Amino acid sequence: MDMAEVGPGVAGGSNRQALSDEDRAGRELFTSWATAAGCTIEYDEIGNLFARRPGTDPSVAPVLIGSHLDTQPTGGRFDGVYGILGGLEVIESLNDEGRETAAAIEVAVWTNEEGSRFQHSMMGSAVWAGKLALTDARALVDVDGISVGEELDRHGWAGSRPAAPSPYSASFELHIEQGPILEAEKLEVGVVTGVQGLRWYTLELFGHPAHAGPTPMDVRQDPSRAIGDILTRTYAMAAEYAPWGRATFAMFRSEPVSPNTVPERIACSLDLRHPDAAALQAMDDAMRAIVADACATHGVTSAIAVDNDSPPVAFSEDCVAAVETAVSELGFSHQRMVSGAGHDACYVAEHVPTSMIFVPCDDGLSHNEAENISPEEAERGASVLLNAVVEVAG
Repeated sequence: MDMAEVGPGVAGGSNRQALSDEDRAGRELFTSWATAAGCTIEYDEIGNLFARRPGTDPSVAPVLIGSHLDTQPTGGRFDGVYGILGGLEVIESLNDEGRETAAAIEVAVWTNEEGSRFQHSMMGSAVWAGKLALTDARALVDVDGISVGEELDRHGWAGSRPAAPSPYSASFELHIEQGPILEAEKLEVGVVTGVQGLRWYTLELFGHPAHAGPTPMDVRQDPSRAIGDILTRTYAMAAEYAPWGRATFAMFRSEPVSPNTVPERIACSLDLRHPDAAALQAMDDAMRAIVADACATHGVTSAIAVDNDSPPVAFSEDCVAAVETAVSELGFSHQRMVSGAGHDACYVAEHVPTSMIFVPCDDGLSHNEAENISPEEAERGASVLLNAVVEVAG
């Protein structure tokens, strides 16, 4: 709740967009807590912050706990933040008990996970993982034309540590579920085995502009009629891939912007998701066939651009087992599950054995100022994280 007061939102949530003054204040508060807990602080070239509790055996690779402190413009108090403060709680709990670990423990605050101000989600972990060039990340600009590089330099966050993987024994990310499954099933913890694959598209349909009054319906080349068929049939197709298939249309726009003209062009975004790569490709194929058929039926043409192609991520079975063992030892009800949202753990998992821990959130709400979890739910997730980390860290 103290962190939530930094960059407060308008309706009880938080607004700490990446590399803003509010983000700086949040990081400074976390840094004050981490240094008081005996951690050293280091920044890498893209501004990822690492708080390190030393281990007793330098030959053992550290254990990484990561998430983010930046929020959506109307974000909740727990998305990302819970994972960072849960990691700090692990360190403070070990300090309280006077326990040392062979492996060092690092809490990573990844830069610009949300991608709301600078539009590349999971930016800091993407640079760290080699999926986004540092120069390209620094060149990203917000709506005011201010670049990531300018803000990193202003805050002094462009550190000397390379933004590149170093050896870790394991990585864990604690997070709210951001969906309704755990709450609906009355389960206390989700043991996350991987993350859904996703593809983002821009779909464009091209017709022939005409006057809405004199032009008979049967001679129009109207992309609106095609988009109606495409929406209905694509949603039905996604339902065939239940329970994990997802299809989301958004960002609709038409040209010309006129209420009494048959549109010449309609564009929208489409988000397809599934945790199985073959199923995701089958959904892609089916969607393209639906678009082609609808366009042929209504005498319009189409263009489909792939804006983002993120394959499904399978987490380390050893790390998943460590989480599952911790949950069982603590006696919490749980199930294995796949994350429907992307997280920094997706990029980290390409280089480090990784898993995630979910706790339920009220009504499944996230990216919403009403986002909420109870203190008891927060404690359960942090306890699972502690036990999993201790098992790996020795």
